Amino acid sequence: MTRHTGPRRTESRVTGNHLTGGRQTEGWQTQGRQPEGRQTQGRQTQGRQTQGWQTQGRQTGCPQPQSQQADGPHTDSQRTQRRQAEGRQAEGRRQAEGRRFGFLFGRRRPTAPLPAAVLFDRDGTLVEDVPYNGDPESVRPVDGAGRALGLLRGAGVPTGVVSNQSGVGRGLLTHDDVRRVNERVDSLLGGLDVWVYCPHLPDDGCPCRKPRPGLVFEAARRLGVEARDCVVIGDIGADVRAAHAAGARGVLVPTPATLPEEVESAPATAPDLLTAVGRLLTGSRGRGGRS
Repeated sequence: MTRHTGPRRTESRVTGNHLTGGRQTEGWQTQGRQPEGRQTQGRQTQGRQTQGWQTQGRQTGCPQPQSQQADGPHTDSQRTQRRQAEGRQAEGRRQAEGRRFGFLFGRRRPTAPLPAAVLFDRDGTLVEDVPYNGDPESVRPVDGAGRALGLLRGAGVPTGVVSNQSGVGRGLLTHDDVRRVNERVDSLLGGLDVWVYCPHLPDDGCPCRKPRPGLVFEAARRLGVEARDCVVIGDIGADVRAAHAAGARGVLVPTPATLPEEVESAPATAPDLLTAVGRLLTGSRGRGGRS
């Protein structure tokens, strides 16, 4: 991701230290894909409004004053419960494929519980970092991103994106630009369960802007899980610090933008995204400063 002296990347629109995005519920704006009629693992999802959150599918930004009430956040919890049930079924399948996982990741059986959800940074982690990108055609997934997300879906682990998008606050991007890029990422990678982003500048003091934990808390809330049971994967120190501040686990996947001291201080690292996800599914982890 592009490193800034202040904030990084663009994400949802925030007003009064809050995020905004596509759909509104309770002062939060969320944006995302509207799968309307599209079935995901036997479920139909559609963009809908939830208690003050503006959501078009699953994208979310900082909270703002206006809110429109609709069916309420219980819909996300129900979806998550279904996914967790599927996850338990997938656990049996995953263990039956132990040899395949052993071949891919050097282990045959998981040695730790699966995370309740895995939250990804966007630019530099899921897709190649294009500074202040507002062009969906410029989106390029990183190597292994599609396969990594496929493994998580197969294991029944919910996924989401937590992203700083300060280009909005800088006047370089609009919220529509961010949403279009997010939708392109979603379509290329098969769809994630929730998107939250912060559009504020580093000096705005928004509690959602990483390394603060607001985005992690909100993504976990939308998924109906505890933040402390989640894993956050990113490419710079702000990502793992946001995870730590939320009580979640952080995994650093270094890129040329990652500072050496960030690698050394990271609680866990991985050389690439697929390895990071493979370690989560098999229970192994890279130690701080090592891949």
